Amino acid sequence: MSRRIIIVTAVHAPSAHFLPDAYKSLCEQELPDGWDWHWLIQEDGQTDGVRPYVPEDERITFRQGRPGGPGVARMMALANADGEYVKVLDADDQLAPGALARDLAALEADPSLGWATSRVLDLLPDGSTVGFPGDPDHGPIERQAVVDYWASHSYRAQVHPATLFVRRDLLLAVGGWMALPASEDTGLLLALNSVARGWFSSEVGLLYRKWEGQATGQAAHVDTTERDARMAVVEARARALDYFQWRYPVGD
Repeated sequence: MSRRIIIVTAVHAPSAHFLPDAYKSLCEQELPDGWDWHWLIQEDGQTDGVRPYVPEDERITFRQGRPGGPGVARMMALANADGEYVKVLDADDQLAPGALARDLAALEADPSLGWATSRVLDLLPDGSTVGFPGDPDHGPIERQAVVDYWASHSYRAQVHPATLFVRRDLLLAVGGWMALPASEDTGLLLALNSVARGWFSSEVGLLYRKWEGQATGQAAHVDTTERDARMAVVEARARALDYFQWRYPVGD
């Protein structure tokens, strides 16, 4: 029986038309013998605007639920998770060639690693891509390194939460995505780094689409009062996890 990587995607109607591009990038991934993937697509709502864009593939499970934001949708998707690893893939993004195999190889080779991330390129509306300087070195990321960098660099992490690949049991143990109107994925990233070492691949793992409808481009996302509140609770959870000294692997 094959071992599985669970791909989790939250989607709402405005971003649904990007799903075929995400699917194409997923189908182009090559995995080692004995591995396959199961794509869990969870609509953040119950509309008629998403299902027409969901590809017909037995490896895909599509569900709907009452709206609560992308973090809630991803958490609800985990009810159908039947694999050892979870990979985040936002509906409007695309995996780069080889991304899944590289993430998997890193964690399979080192049981002390709980999660992996990779380099990101912005995918612009004209189809061009652009990267940014400042990525960490290729290799392990020590516990607390992301948390401390984020806190000292205006709440910007040196690795991108949209590239997360994580052990399912660890994801559940830290409580998954935070109950926030935004930055729920950053909250998860910092929680993971508080309790476990990670991995960064300097090879491009994700094309992060920039478009006018994305949540991070809306005025509400940069509202100072809300942003400060989000960042405060994100950091508080990360610091509390470190304070209580829970570690992955257990006993480390």
